[in-house]
Amino acid sequence: MIRYDLKGKTALVTGGASGIGLATAVMLLESGAKVAINHLADDPRGPEVVAKLRANGHDAISAPGNVGEAEDGVRMVNRAVADLGRLDYLVNNAGTPGTRTIIQPKQLDRLTEDLWDTVLQVNLLGVFRCTKAAAPALKAAGGAVVSVASIAGLDSPGSSMAYGATKAGVISLTKNLARSLSPEVRVNAIAPGAVDSTWMVEWTEERRQASAEKALLKRRCQPADLAEVMVFLLAGAAMVTGQTIVVDGGLTLESR
Repeated sequence: MIRYDLKGKTALVTGGASGIGLATAVMLLESGAKVAINHLADDPRGPEVVAKLRANGHDAISAPGNVGEAEDGVRMVNRAVADLGRLDYLVNNAGTPGTRTIIQPKQLDRLTEDLWDTVLQVNLLGVFRCTKAAAPALKAAGGAVVSVASIAGLDSPGSSMAYGATKAGVISLTKNLARSLSPEVRVNAIAPGAVDSTWMVEWTEERRQASAEKALLKRRCQPADLAEVMVFLLAGAAMVTGQTIVVDGGLTLESR
């Protein structure tokens, strides 16, 4: 695994208290960066994670706030930038499926207005508003942004068509934010496949096994697999912008 010397660099990771976000925050911290870990204000995992990381000698700080709420999301970013002193990297990882069980494409009646509003506010508008708020600091630092899309935004049904639509929006937004923030800031995304991570959608063991068997590499992604690609897109990949990298072990290739 490639390691980068990120001493003096700073990062904000949204949804950083667990799963992919936490794995990315840890990898950045282990490379020497100072990292603001965003979490919901009422999520006890946030302060616990930050305290544990600091006890292990890492320069982590807490950044409570809800990216799904316009004013709170912008406030959180501005406070995190002030606390960090600058901002080199933004990881737009916070997201929600809006449902605990998979909603099949034919189950239109289950796609409520509330579900649409929730996934749009967090998964799509949250990415936009955090990036917009962070843009001045990122430009000043010549930084980079990585957002988490999904294979559901490409050609997989995902947890629902509403979720998939928001992730397709992230892929489009990534291209246009790359245009908007160039040449100072690079903007990319990753599209994970099936991931073993803390998530609201309930998977049966049978479904987990099936997703692993369908993948060319015969396993599900781990959060660290995705973190490795995100850190590469942030700290390396100097000529890559506006791209979405699929990280799914070949799941979408085999399912075609």
